[in-house]
Amino acid sequence: MRVGISVLTHEGQSIWENGLGQNVFFLAELLRSLPSVSQVLLINCGDRTNVPHEAEALAHGFPLMTARAATDQVDVVIEMSGGLDLEWVDYIRALGKKVVFMCCGQPYVGLIEPSIFERRGFFSRAERCDEIWVLEKDRAFIPMLRSLHRCPVFEVPYLWDPVFLDARAKQVEQSGHTFGYVRRPRQTDGNLPRGLKVAILEPNISVNKCFAVPALICDEAYRKNSSAIERLSILNSVHMAEHPTFTFLTRSLRLHENQKVHFDARHDFVGYMSQHADAVVSHQWCNDQNYLYLDALYGGYPLVHNSPWLQEAGYFYEGSNVNEGAAMLLFAAYEHDAGHEGYMRRSRALFARLSPYDAGNRAEYAQRLLHVGRQNLARAAGF
Repeated sequence: MRVGISVLTHEGQSIWENGLGQNVFFLAELLRSLPSVSQVLLINCGDRTNVPHEAEALAHGFPLMTARAATDQVDVVIEMSGGLDLEWVDYIRALGKKVVFMCCGQPYVGLIEPSIFERRGFFSRAERCDEIWVLEKDRAFIPMLRSLHRCPVFEVPYLWDPVFLDARAKQVEQSGHTFGYVRRPRQTDGNLPRGLKVAILEPNISVNKCFAVPALICDEAYRKNSSAIERLSILNSVHMAEHPTFTFLTRSLRLHENQKVHFDARHDFVGYMSQHADAVVSHQWCNDQNYLYLDALYGGYPLVHNSPWLQEAGYFYEGSNVNEGAAMLLFAAYEHDAGHEGYMRRSRALFARLSPYDAGNRAEYAQRLLHVGRQNLARAAGF
């Protein structure tokens, strides 16, 4: 079986723009390892002729070509990072080839927010694919997607690998910085917490991943013990700096009052954490699975989060419970250094389950591809 995966290329592109760009390569790597797959290629839906420079090494062996050039080179096409041309989709489906929509973004937010907030959104034609694949985090939206797209919807495994983090870590080392949490010597006075430099790295472009609850968690922890937080950095926030609601919230913080809040633009995780922060506080709404969490855990940094999917890793708080989140942050300030080895052991077990090379993940994707392939065989046989 020959598989094509859509990618979006553009000027100045970075693999750190969003998790979807990385996800393409993790899926491609997994599919290439399957005995039933003879070729995996990338279908270019953008205006550049190359993938982001950070992905060039991993992209070796995955031909990048236009949709038209890929017509006779694929049996199954997965629309993932770039939107496919509808005329081409109709043409290849008429030839008996199958199209799968890999829905990685939160589908409800993707439908509703552009309309309510008058923002651009990408939407093709609803009835354009033979199957939809979703991640565990979006299981609740399967009936909605099935109704909207009029096709079967299946859940597939979430994939992650530290290959991009490792490569970026080597780059920052050449600049004299070190990625990864550095434990401090044990305090002679056990009552003193470590003063954490906390980063909030939510993208702040949707209600499902936003700075507000993490900022309140940090401030609540600071009010209870000002020694626990040395500094709070809110990334992806400079575009909101003059908005009255944003200033209302941030100026209410004791941290802001004491000049311990720093507003910053977007930065890649490795570059920022290796220089400016040593802890992460996060919040999500119906978006349990997030590469940010895995990046933080891989670096050994304290991660205070509310993802039920990661309940056994990091420092978990329920829902939007600010007091519980603050308690977890204070616990990390006191205990993370001492418990670091166990923290990393739990994280490594999680990473192994998410690997593109994990046998269980490979088997599930192989099953999905074989299901699509059987549809091709049935059609060829006249059924």
